[in-house]
Amino acid sequence: MLLERRVRRPRPTLSVLKSRIKEEVACSVPRARTTLLGFFPVVTWLPKYKLREYVWGDLMSGLIIGIILVPQAIAYCLLAGVEPIYGLYTSFFANIIYFFMGTSRHVSVGIFSLMSLMVGQVVEKEVFRAGFDLNDGPDPGSFNVTSNLSAATVDVMGVVYSKESYAIGIATALTLLVGIYQVLMAVFRLGFVSVYLSAPMLDGFATGASFTILTVQAKYLLGLKIPRHQGFGTVVVTWINIFANIQNTNVCDLVTSAICIFVLVAGKELQERYKSRLKIPLPTELVVVAGATLASHFGNLNTVYASSVSGHIPTGFAFTVSLSEMFAKKNGYTVRPNQEMLAIGCCNIIPSCFHCFTTSAALAKTMVKDSTGCQTQVSSLVSALVVLLVLLFFAPYFYALQKCVLACIIIVSLRGALRKICDIPAKWRASRADAVVWLVAMSATVLISVEIGLLVGVVFSMLCVIFIMQNPKVSLLGRSEDSNLYEDLEDYENLAAPVAIRVFRFQAPLYYANKESFLKALYGAVGVDPFMELTCRRKAEKKAAKLLPATSVSKDDLEKHKNGALREGLVRRELEFHTIVLDCSAIPFIDSAGMAAFIGLVKDYGELGVAVLLASCNTPVIDTLRRGAFFGEKDRDMGLRLFFTVHDAVLAATSRVAVAEAAAATEHTADDSQV
Repeated sequence: MLLERRVRRPRPTLSVLKSRIKEEVACSVPRARTTLLGFFPVVTWLPKYKLREYVWGDLMSGLIIGIILVPQAIAYCLLAGVEPIYGLYTSFFANIIYFFMGTSRHVSVGIFSLMSLMVGQVVEKEVFRAGFDLNDGPDPGSFNVTSNLSAATVDVMGVVYSKESYAIGIATALTLLVGIYQVLMAVFRLGFVSVYLSAPMLDGFATGASFTILTVQAKYLLGLKIPRHQGFGTVVVTWINIFANIQNTNVCDLVTSAICIFVLVAGKELQERYKSRLKIPLPTELVVVAGATLASHFGNLNTVYASSVSGHIPTGFAFTVSLSEMFAKKNGYTVRPNQEMLAIGCCNIIPSCFHCFTTSAALAKTMVKDSTGCQTQVSSLVSALVVLLVLLFFAPYFYALQKCVLACIIIVSLRGALRKICDIPAKWRASRADAVVWLVAMSATVLISVEIGLLVGVVFSMLCVIFIMQNPKVSLLGRSEDSNLYEDLEDYENLAAPVAIRVFRFQAPLYYANKESFLKALYGAVGVDPFMELTCRRKAEKKAAKLLPATSVSKDDLEKHKNGALREGLVRRELEFHTIVLDCSAIPFIDSAGMAAFIGLVKDYGELGVAVLLASCNTPVIDTLRRGAFFGEKDRDMGLRLFFTVHDAVLAATSRVAVAEAAAATEHTADDSQV
């Protein structure tokens, strides 16, 4: 069967550019309406809301998420380095905004431990630079400040800030910048950059960050007043300080922490064991917060045992896209990635004006929403109303809540990430490269810092990909009996290599970075480096030329010597093959350096009398070779060098050699007859 390429006539680049610009800037009433409605998907789906079918699932999931949000929002403020009230503000505004702008029906937007930790790293660094003392002392208003103001304030551009107000100012400024970056990524459609964050790297980073969070919260479990370390090696320095001050442990906080962790872990284990029977998640965090608050208030733990409490809470008000797509696929609908990025960006930009800090999609709460009957983002509106009720009426009642209780909630929430340490043997068996990436990302995050750990993880994972591409699997192929199938001789049995033909497969793109690896692998596989072989032959020819005049030869032999035939006969080493077939089925693309390597192979092996043929090339590779004139002027040699399958190339090579041998035999017979 003959395959014929379709003739494609590309439009001129200038014409394409003009048409795209015209399409993008064109404005009409329907286009403007569509664009505005696209920014607020709620206008599209809310009028189609099936009240009887959806309302109970949305109410139940929204209520449950709201109950979970309240204690977690207060607890994660410890990580973010801000007052507890701001966690409630953040949870309220994020859910309201995503209700209007999100395209996913199930994603729960809010704060979570890892995001709060990264915000806290920035907040603590800037608060320290401003001159505030980060040491946890018994007097929350006692700071060591290097400014000319009082010890509890600092002057920034004529504005006097307390430590708390300066911290939330830094957090909101960071949130605004994050939101702007996310909106710009949506505008320029840069959501694809998330694909460079590999799953092993993210898992290792999350595990390392979880261990960092555990370390940061450990002092609250023990009720220790130790300084916060700034710079690299936070985990190591913090644990040294903890053990150095272990004798100062607050027994009340230690006992409270032990009880809370026991209750929280027991609740989680019961939830996992009987999740098929339980219709809704157990509100363990809320029970612990309520019980601990009552015990601390009526037991007067802050005064009697100097237990650290939350203090006054006044009344008032790149993962996201992948998470949205995952749950959309699971539930049979689609999301718009750019709109998701825009929605999350607005969930950071707008709340930054209301003393909120950075938010994103939270996996754990999203899974809870999905498992409790959530149908639409009406559930987010319900969750926001629950948080609003707490803000308006119940927030001051959390004054006596001990910080160690909040630390327990944070630490128990890390169980899933910390458990992944046990998966290292399985990762190693499945893929050593992935296991090494996981270990490097986790170790860098723990031993250096969270920010550097993320950077090291990304860079190292990319270096692993580059290393693999530069050192791909190469193999010589053999033919299966009575078939046209060619596979790796080392991986499969009952294969036979074609006689006097080497079939070589390179399983990677061929470009400037691995061109030398390709050539080295090919020379090693076929056993002949053409440059070295030609060099040896030239040296042997020179040596033979010196020996021939001193040798008694016939007149006819002298004539042959003049023509070079006798010299070639003396020095030529017969190779074990006459053709190399390059199986290009595993080469997705080549660049100019790769094409130059192909051209060099044809030339160098051609001087040795070895033909180089290509088989199973995809159309982009063929087009690149044609543009580089690999097949000669007007592709005159394409039929001689390019074949659809390996078997076609092998048959053509065998036929070519058979014809050449027949012609040589005929010529030899004619010469004998003349003699």
